[in-house]
Amino acid sequence: MNIKTLRLVGLLEGISFLLLLFIAMPMKYMFDNPILVKYVGMGHGVLFILFLVVLFVVCEKQKWSIKMFILGLIASILPFGPFVFDHKLKKLVQ
Repeated sequence: MNIKTLRLVGLLEGISFLLLLFIAMPMKYMFDNPILVKYVGMGHGVLFILFLVVLFVVCEKQKWSIKMFILGLIASILPFGPFVFDHKLKKLVQ
């Protein structure tokens, strides 16, 4: 696994989080239709765990400090956080 993989998984995780927050959850609470939460939530959960695993592996391979891992972890639990973290990763690659 490499930084490119981390960026891709982060992008997918960030998109799934936004879909969950801004589409699936409103559908559940405003229109009493919870079906999207079930599937989008499950997908997001898998991507969240995958992101943390890939982040850990890349941090180990790149010999990044624990600070970088914690930044990625915090970014993954904030809306739009994965995109900010991706911008930081993009600067590291260049």
